[in-house]
Amino acid sequence: MRKILIVECIQEVSSFNPMRGGYDNFEVQRGEAMLKQRALNTSIGGALGVFAERADIAVVPAMSARSGSAGLLMEDAWQRVRQELLDSVAAAKDGVDAIYFSLHGAMAAEGELDPEGALLEAVRQMVGPRVPIVISLDLHGILTDRMLRQIDALALYHTYPHVDFADTGIRAARLLLALLDGAAPPSIVRVTIPALVRGDELITRTGCYGDIIRECQRLEREGTARAAGVMIGNPFTDVPELCSQVIIVADDAAKAEREAIRLAEEFWANRARMQGKFIALPRAIAQAEVMAGPVLFTDAADATSSGATGDSNLILRALLEAGSRRKVLLQIVDAPAAAAAHRAGVGATIDVTLGGTCDPARFAPLPVRARVRLLSDGRARLETMGALLEAGPSAVLEFGTVTAVVMSRSVSLFDRAMYYANGCNPRDYDTIILKSPHAEFAMYDAWVEKNFNIDIPGATSANLPTLGHRICARPMYPLDPDVSFTPLAVRYQRAR
Repeated sequence: MRKILIVECIQEVSSFNPMRGGYDNFEVQRGEAMLKQRALNTSIGGALGVFAERADIAVVPAMSARSGSAGLLMEDAWQRVRQELLDSVAAAKDGVDAIYFSLHGAMAAEGELDPEGALLEAVRQMVGPRVPIVISLDLHGILTDRMLRQIDALALYHTYPHVDFADTGIRAARLLLALLDGAAPPSIVRVTIPALVRGDELITRTGCYGDIIRECQRLEREGTARAAGVMIGNPFTDVPELCSQVIIVADDAAKAEREAIRLAEEFWANRARMQGKFIALPRAIAQAEVMAGPVLFTDAADATSSGATGDSNLILRALLEAGSRRKVLLQIVDAPAAAAAHRAGVGATIDVTLGGTCDPARFAPLPVRARVRLLSDGRARLETMGALLEAGPSAVLEFGTVTAVVMSRSVSLFDRAMYYANGCNPRDYDTIILKSPHAEFAMYDAWVEKNFNIDIPGATSANLPTLGHRICARPMYPLDPDVSFTPLAVRYQRAR
């Protein structure tokens, strides 16, 4: 019986979010509690299914720490998460034959801008050079040199919007089992690209980025690569190694280098195409007013799933000032307003302000007189992966033609889970505000007349040059006007 230790640390941050993240952002599972992910569309869930197929494999669950996206993690919170994760590994590592580490890759903390690298380095020191370590990463992660020097292989998400969480865990688990079964350690080839991208062309179902990802999948399926992908980083995580990069895991390193360079050149040629395409808010409102069907206003600048605060009221304010007659549905993070609604009770009329409680430098509080339609505990499950959302005490407020789902805490809002959990069906409204860069096609785009990608300020604005990067390597497209690129393949291989 061979033992595989599993451990997980998932968080994505925006360096431009003024609110620091804390330990309470994390949902922690210890030991056997991690096995609850078996039926979920998560990387751990997918890997557990693969390991369960083998009678000679025993799973040793250590600890999972999963956080919603947030601002930079506070130093004390990082130290606590780090110590608890490493303590759990230390307690379970004896007799372990391999390690699967599920990561996001776009984490950052006060005093440690490469937390994933720090964790992998510490785990490698604990278990020594002979134990294979395979990781999985979000394609929005930042894979660093420090990380690459600790691992034997990796698997990456292939879809955006993400739906292949479990599939990525499955691919990572199979890589790890192959190493346990005697396969030679592969080479990991990386080509870094000085470009940050954001926009509709990144939707893998329809965009040019998806064409490149399908080339990576072809390399995997035909056997040229054990794993391949293109990481676009999280452009809001301002850290030294932020970039886009091609990653190929293969036995034939020379061929992998040629393929990685080819894909990097194709990506670079499309860098301008893979930028955000926006519409000014006044124009979007004017066009929406004369449309017959429902419309979606995409507030990518306040995307909570990318690390924004969720308290932007800019679209709401503009709709009110324009005198919009359309039925509006929106979500907003405002703990004081939610608390006032809970104190008053269903049916009460309350005077509150909405927005600007987390990021007042960008968003001024908006006074409203509203009727409390519904109160909830703010719990829901994501449609896409079944993960639990806990937005804290929440309320549905109505004023004029507006229905607002008001939450106490930021949670991922890229699907409809929080709307449904609070008794709101987006199809019943004329204008729906989505705090996300994108959603699954069937959730909105399949039935709205138009999806307006609004150009407004926020901690996750796709108008990247407006954010104010200070730490990432420069020059970097599109932050700098003149950026040249000559692809260079770097090879990593751990000898055991």
